[in-house]
Amino acid sequence: MTPDIRTMTRSDIPHVAALEAEVYDQPWSPRVFFDELAMDNRHYVVIETEGSGIVGYGGLLLVDDDAHITTIAVAPEERGRQLGKRLMLALVDEALAAGARHLTLEVRLSNSSAQRLYEIFGFDPVGKRKNYYKDEDALVMWATDIDASDYADRVAEIRLSLDEVAR
Repeated sequence: MTPDIRTMTRSDIPHVAALEAEVYDQPWSPRVFFDELAMDNRHYVVIETEGSGIVGYGGLLLVDDDAHITTIAVAPEERGRQLGKRLMLALVDEALAAGARHLTLEVRLSNSSAQRLYEIFGFDPVGKRKNYYKDEDALVMWATDIDASDYADRVAEIRLSLDEVAR
């Protein structure tokens, strides 16, 4: 069965915050999620699977023609099921709907699996943020011209590959 992706609501925050604490060394507090949901230029989604409830989430900050992925996480026991890819698609779709031309994010230098996922979506490394995390630098990645036809083709291929997996 295909997982369900929907907009995060305030009632999701206890589940999301628990997952955040499981996944990250420096988790956001529930208050941060409440504050983020209250802002007009933010968009957060959750992904649910039948029987497991919320197993992932992602967030986007929209400013002019830029969209910044603020957070994305999948429960450790659910990894390898293409859920991160589905979350990324939802965030890309939202960025495009908002008129974004560029996507940005930071990722741990040591998180090569996340970097590979972002590369599938056309992100390239453009620099580092020293001491971004408590114990590690961040790799800054950008995907540019996401409003171009070649990026639309890339997203269509990703979507098609997920549809084939779901069958």
